[in-house]
Amino acid sequence: MSGECLACALMAGRAPLPGGTVLRTEFWVVEHCVGPLGLGTLVVKPARHLLHVADLTPQESAELGPLLRKVSAAVTEVTTPEQVYVCLWSHAGGVPGHIHFVVQPVGSEDMARFDAFGPTLQVAMGEAGCFPRAAEVERVCQRLREALRSGPAGV
Repeated sequence: MSGECLACALMAGRAPLPGGTVLRTEFWVVEHCVGPLGLGTLVVKPARHLLHVADLTPQESAELGPLLRKVSAAVTEVTTPEQVYVCLWSHAGGVPGHIHFVVQPVGSEDMARFDAFGPTLQVAMGEAGCFPRAAEVERVCQRLREALRSGPAGV
């Protein structure tokens, strides 16, 4: 897999993806984050390899807002956080990579544990390198799939 885009490898099944695909639409894929951002953190990424938001088609753009709302609602329902962060990530090794939106549940226990919030919390979680166990990810992904099926319409 050296040199291959991790986001593309995960979608194609060439890299391990605990929880599997949570949701796939015509233009977007939702998966559990494979990084150390906590249980229930999802990634929303274009199904095609894109480096810039400016390169989204009108159809991809039209689907994005309602999808982020729907995914955020499902994360809120399943994890009951104080807040759900939604942010764009793109760089891999300092080079623009496959864009993806991180949808991360954050609670007071996360902020207390890392003595941080916002981007500083994400950096601290990354530095700590605490990855959820695969079995936990599988369980939360099943619950998230159910919440997405019954959640707000629009995508």
